[in-house]
Amino acid sequence: MKHRLDHTFFDRDALEIAPEILGKTLVRILPDGTRICLPVTEVEVYRGMEDIACHASKGMSERNRVMFGRGGIIYMYLVYGMHWMFNIVTGEPGHPEALLIRGVGDIIGPGRVTKQLEMGRDFYGEDMVLSDRIWLADGQLIINFRTGPRVGIKYAGEPWVSLPWRYWVEK
Repeated sequence: MKHRLDHTFFDRDALEIAPEILGKTLVRILPDGTRICLPVTEVEVYRGMEDIACHASKGMSERNRVMFGRGGIIYMYLVYGMHWMFNIVTGEPGHPEALLIRGVGDIIGPGRVTKQLEMGRDFYGEDMVLSDRIWLADGQLIINFRTGPRVGIKYAGEPWVSLPWRYWVEK
C-alpha cells in the first residue's frame, strides 16, 4: 500500500509542491465503494493575495475562506454554473495558495476530472489527510514534466498571464 501524504507535504509553497505532486496517486472512493486510483498529471499554481489570478487576491471571502487555512484542505468552486473545480490548498495558514487539479490519469481538464471523480460542492473544506473518500498517496517520481502559462486567466494581465505556473507530465 502506498504511503498517504500528510500535512507536511501540503504545508509548503505551491511552487515547490507543483512539480512534486505530478505522479502522486489520487485515491477516490466513490459512494458505491468503487476505488479509483489515478496519477496526478497536470496542475496549476495559484499563489497568494499578490497573484491577481488567485481567488484570494482581493482578500478573504465566504467563497475562498478555506484557502487561508492549512495545506491539504480542498477548495471547490463552480465555473460557468456547471463545472466544479478541484483545488488543494497549500502553504502556511494565512497565505492563501492552491493547486488546481487539471488532469489525473487520462482525464484532462478540471471539469472532466471532477465529473469523473463525482466531486462537487460537498468536498469544499474536506481535509485530504483525514478523509476516508479522497486522498493523495506516494506515486511514481516524475522527472520529465513541462511548464507553461496558466489557462483562462487573461483578465489578470501581465505578468500573471505569462508565468509558467502550469505543470504537466510530458508524455
